[in-house]
Amino acid sequence: MILFSRNWQSRAQLLALTSAIKAVRDDLLICVDHEGGRVQRFRSDGFTHLPPMRALGELWMKDGKGGPGSGALAATNAATAAGYVLGSELRACGVDFSFTPVLDLDWGESGVIGDRAFHRDPRVVALLAKSLMHGLLQAGMANCGKHFPGHGFVKADSHTEIPVDKRSLKAILADDAAPYPWLSSTLTSVMPAHVIYPKVDRRPAGFSSRWLQEILRRQLGFDGAIFSDDLSMAGARLLDGREVSYTEAGVAALTAGCDLVLLCNQSLGDGSAVDELIEGLAQAQAAGLWRPSQDSESRRLALLPETLPQAWDELMLQPAYLNALALLP
Repeated sequence: MILFSRNWQSRAQLLALTSAIKAVRDDLLICVDHEGGRVQRFRSDGFTHLPPMRALGELWMKDGKGGPGSGALAATNAATAAGYVLGSELRACGVDFSFTPVLDLDWGESGVIGDRAFHRDPRVVALLAKSLMHGLLQAGMANCGKHFPGHGFVKADSHTEIPVDKRSLKAILADDAAPYPWLSSTLTSVMPAHVIYPKVDRRPAGFSSRWLQEILRRQLGFDGAIFSDDLSMAGARLLDGREVSYTEAGVAALTAGCDLVLLCNQSLGDGSAVDELIEGLAQAQAAGLWRPSQDSESRRLALLPETLPQAWDELMLQPAYLNALALLP
C-alpha cells in the first residue's frame, strides 16, 4: 500500500487507517513518499517539517568544502538525524517504509528533482545518503535509493514526458550511477527511473532487463528489492513506440527484473484502474506471460520493520529523538 496526502487528516486518523490495513493482512508493506522538503506527505499535527536534501549538501559545503571540516561533520550528523526523525515519526503512525533517499545528482537542470538531491558530487551524495539510511535503520526502517541510474541530468519530468539521456553507459556509471555500487551493502531497495538511455537500451530503465538484471544486479552487485516507479506516469505508458495498458506496463516491469510494481495515482474514484491492473496481472500469469518469484516475495518481506514502533507520546520524550531534532538544519 502507498499513502498520499489525500489519505491524511490527522495522526489519530492515520494510525487508525494503518491499523485497519494491518488487521486485514499484517504483512502488507505500508509505504509513503516522505523525503523532506516539498516531498513530505504528512506536515501537520506534530510531524516535523524536514529540510530538502539539498540543505544537507549545502551544510556540507559550509566549512572545508567537503573535506574533514566541521561542515561535513555537521551535514552527516544532520542527515542521520533526519533519517531517524523521519523513520520514527512514520513508524509511530503505523507506516512501515518511505521511498527515500534520492540518489540523483543535482545538475541544476531537472525541475522534478531539484532540491530533492543532496549534491552534484556523487561522493557527497553517497556519504549523506548513507548517513540518512543509518538514521532510518536506527528507527527500524528500510530504505529505497532512487531513481536508478540517475534522473538528475535530464530536464524533462517523467510524470508528464519521457526523458531521454543520450550519454554513454561509461559516463553514467562513472557519475550519476556511482552511488549505487558504493552503497550496495546498505541499500535495501532501489527504484529505477522512467528515463530512456538510448545508448544502453531503447526502453526506460524500469522496463530494461539490461539495466536491472545485467547492470544493477550482476555488474553492481545489488541484491535487494526493485520497485517500479508509478506505472501511471507518462514515462511508463509508452513502450517500444506504442501506448500500453497498465497491465502491459506491469508485466514489462516484472519481466525486466522489478520485484514490485506501483500504480500510485489511479486509486481515486472507483479504483477501476487498480482493479484492472490486479486482474490483468492474474490473467497474464495464467497465460504464462510472467511468473511470481519467491525471491521477489522474500525481498518484499525483508523490507518490513523487525522491531516494534514507539508510541507517539513516548517518542516525543525520547532523548535520542530530541537530540536528533536539535541536529536538523
